[in-house]
Amino acid sequence: MNFVPALVGGLLIGLASAGLLLLNGRVAGVTGIFAGLLEPRPGDKGWRSLFVAGLVAGAAVVELVRPQTFRFDLVRPPLLIAGAGLLVGFGTRLANGCTSGHGLCGVSRLSPRSLVATATFIAAGIATVYVGHHLLGVLP
Repeated sequence: MNFVPALVGGLLIGLASAGLLLLNGRVAGVTGIFAGLLEPRPGDKGWRSLFVAGLVAGAAVVELVRPQTFRFDLVRPPLLIAGAGLLVGFGTRLANGCTSGHGLCGVSRLSPRSLVATATFIAAGIATVYVGHHLLGVLP
């Protein structure tokens, strides 16, 4: 029954994504929503702020209910993690969207651009693990 929290989380993400699209006509791409807060358009800041606040509040609730969820040891050098974060940010801008926007919302709408972007995300992840583990030895 260890799969139940993941199943419930996946269902909630799917419902929230579908609800945002059906009720507001917006795609639930977290990076795009957050970026819209940095350069807001008139009348666009409220829903974006609530969305981001909901992400933070959801994490806070999980921390209260299941505190072990966020307990982990940092097993990689901080510089490697920072570099990976920069590459993810670059890839997000290059793909004109993030894994949540393309992978959750775009694929469910059978968007060709999102299908290609999601396949590219997965291929890049596989290549990164292969290179990091087998060629550089920095991943277990």
